[in-house]
Amino acid sequence: MQRSAHDQAYLRSLLARRNQDEALQAHIDAEIEAAFVRQVAILVLDMCGFTSTTSRHGIIHFLAMVHQMEQAARPAVEANGGEVVKQEADNLFAVFTEPTHALEAALDIRRALDAMNAVRPPQSALHASMGIGYGRTLVVAHTDLYGAEMNFACKLGEDVAGPGEILLTSAAAEALAPGRYRLAEITPVVGGVAQSAYALQACLVERPLAGP
Repeated sequence: MQRSAHDQAYLRSLLARRNQDEALQAHIDAEIEAAFVRQVAILVLDMCGFTSTTSRHGIIHFLAMVHQMEQAARPAVEANGGEVVKQEADNLFAVFTEPTHALEAALDIRRALDAMNAVRPPQSALHASMGIGYGRTLVVAHTDLYGAEMNFACKLGEDVAGPGEILLTSAAAEALAPGRYRLAEITPVVGGVAQSAYALQACLVERPLAGP
């Protein structure tokens, strides 16, 4: 099997070597850092209303909505220089080089969903909540993401944000392009501890970024 320097098979082989020989742990850790750890902005999207929609209309109806969400989200991610790392059920995870591009992608996704909803019946309306983080993250190509900012972005996008809301970690908010956005600080409780985060209130420019 051919291995990429960033894929799951290569990571598993490194972890197996690390577990087999304690003397190699520092060396293997350096290899993993070099191959997989990147400074990235993370966008986590969660579709809203799984339980209520499925109970009313069935799982096939909801899966069709997930497919339409993906049709809106993937082009927006790619147009803003991002990469979809994985999609799990009604969640989508993407990475970008900068938080500004992640936020512009989130805004484009929201616009695309709003356009879809304008011609859809209310029971089929598409709504998503999104969280954005920024920091050193272990990125396994087309498979997964690991790190503190990934975890926090997941909590914001899946547990804290409401339909249509875009929330950012403090690290992501502080790295945004200045003067483009109005944010409001919030203090969600995550893991039993109040954390500092930010909610997007408005984009202060008329045109979104063209990309990185």
